[in-house]
Amino acid sequence: MIYPYVTFPDDTEVTFSNVQDDGSVKVYIETPIQGGFKNGTCILPGYSWVSVEGYSDREIQRWDRFLRNNAHLILTLAAEGGFENPDFIADMGGISME
Repeated sequence: MIYPYVTFPDDTEVTFSNVQDDGSVKVYIETPIQGGFKNGTCILPGYSWVSVEGYSDREIQRWDRFLRNNAHLILTLAAEGGFENPDFIADMGGISME
């Protein structure tokens, strides 16, 4: 399953997988450009970039920093069923979903 994490004003989307059998989570980053997309795939928790197309080294460094700052949330959400799990979201903020 693929879960949404964030969409930025330039329509860049960050999504992530459920937790894999080995405990890893795949994070997908995709930015629309004229004629297609730039995209990258990073495996957490090792921060291993397994696929990068169209992003510069500098852009990947920024995305790597973004992931290091957000990995704890992404890994937790992947284990709990993403933002689609209302019980998990309610537990995070004490929000009543009733």
